[in-house]
Amino acid sequence: MTGLSHRQTEILNIARATGRVMVDDLVRRFEVSAQTIRKDLNDLCDHRSMTRIHGGAIVASGVENLAYEARRFVAAEEKKAIGIAAAAQIPNGSSLFINIGTTTEEVASALTAHEDLLVITNNLNVAMMLYRHPRIEVIVAGGTVRRSDGAVIGSTAINLIGQFKVDYAIIGASAIDGEGALLDFDYREVQAAQAIIANARSVMLVADSTKLRRTAAVRIAHISQIQTFVTDAPLPSALQAICQSRGIQVIEAMPAADIDGDDVPADAAPIPFRRP
Repeated sequence: MTGLSHRQTEILNIARATGRVMVDDLVRRFEVSAQTIRKDLNDLCDHRSMTRIHGGAIVASGVENLAYEARRFVAAEEKKAIGIAAAAQIPNGSSLFINIGTTTEEVASALTAHEDLLVITNNLNVAMMLYRHPRIEVIVAGGTVRRSDGAVIGSTAINLIGQFKVDYAIIGASAIDGEGALLDFDYREVQAAQAIIANARSVMLVADSTKLRRTAAVRIAHISQIQTFVTDAPLPSALQAICQSRGIQVIEAMPAADIDGDDVPADAAPIPFRRP
């Protein structure tokens, strides 16, 4: 890519391999000042190669997602907090869909203490987390398994999803635009997500705030089609207005590190998540 220094190119390569880069880590790696690294990241953002996050940056792409394992490193603590907050909304004795995604997997991880759940999923990672628990019944959608992330996709999976009407759907998104469109990269994955939304009585979107600064090409749905949105930061005003007008419950999940850390404002309530 023209216009980038050798260090900036290397920073971009690191981000593509790991999902994100943090200023402090890059300062140590390149033995330069934090101000220099921040300028590098700002230049990469100006080239639309990266998107800034708190303390660092992630790869920006509108046509191709990060590798699945790399995505696990992006906003990892925020996703864990979102998972805990989302699971707290699911009562025992519920039926639910859980689709593919690193954030939906955090919800599954937080559900392991629940009882009498029926979980239908097209995510093999979720199935492996939950099937050992005697009070959770797991049904896995059949079809083609995508090697990159363990997602089960295709018409067979969609047909199985259509045979159920569940209490809750837990879905993720790769990007959310300012008009409330939920977006992703793979139309086959989107078809499964759309079937999940259509066959749930209540839909819960779980997405960290980095998704508000990304874009993707394939439309999953509009935010007006969900009932609950669990995220980790206040929404932009336009998106907040949409949620308020549609009666969407917004839950802000606060990572434990932020609750205990010095970055929390003095007037912030020390609670793991907050309902409006």
